[in-house]
Amino acid sequence: QLQLVESGGGLVQSGGSLRLSCAASGYTLDYYDVAWFRQAPGKEREGVSCISSSGSSSGGSANYADSVRGRFTISRDGAKNTVYLQLNSLKPEDTAVYYCNGRGSVDYWGKGTLVTVSS
Repeated sequence: QLQLVESGGGLVQSGGSLRLSCAASGYTLDYYDVAWFRQAPGKEREGVSCISSSGSSSGGSANYADSVRGRFTISRDGAKNTVYLQLNSLKPEDTAVYYCNGRGSVDYWGKGTLVTVSS
């Protein structure tokens, strides 16, 4: 079973940066499409970014929500079995719990990491 653990969240000032990590165990993350979602207080969970599996026809291509395009970057490190989400130019509205989602025949979720952006 794929297990996912997010890390890298914290408190940062507006305009700052963080790098979130989604470390996998139990299976090779390269075989999965991986998405990052976030959920702000009182709001529904929303998709932020996704990256296709390394073995797919799109070969690790990335997509982003309009609200983060140009500021966030998703990437993989197969050797570390980890997917990253680089968050730059952070805004207070980026404050949320960020979740990693491994998408296969079954969806796997981590427990999330909190990002707080102060104004």
